[in-house]
Amino acid sequence: MGEENCRETISSEELFFFDRKPAALPMYEVFRKSVLAEIPEAGIEVGKTQVSFFTGHMFAAVSFTPVRKAKDRPDPFLTITFGLPHRVESTRINAAAEPRPGRWTHHVMIGTGEEIDDELLAWIREAAGFAGRKS
Repeated sequence: MGEENCRETISSEELFFFDRKPAALPMYEVFRKSVLAEIPEAGIEVGKTQVSFFTGHMFAAVSFTPVRKAKDRPDPFLTITFGLPHRVESTRINAAAEPRPGRWTHHVMIGTGEEIDDELLAWIREAAGFAGRKS
């Protein structure tokens, strides 16, 4: 199997991450495929609390961080996190913080694969470019 086919196949670590919330896996599959199509050089690292996407530096992550009140969360949900040099003003952003000057962390909670659209992917592309400028 070529490297390209390996990248298309979700790893056992990624599958294990979704063991406790398997209904969220289809959304992750859409996000993963979309990110790798946009940023083919991206790597994926699975941790205890998130799946990170990076190109030298992390530019996006997927988690189950509850950035909305329980009554306002879709079921299932994923939280997509990305960093930019500016704050994004959008109703889609559920939380944003500036942990360091010129570095804004944004959280977007999604409940369907259809929410992984051009707008969200534009933020992810911008985040990948921003992460690539870090020294």
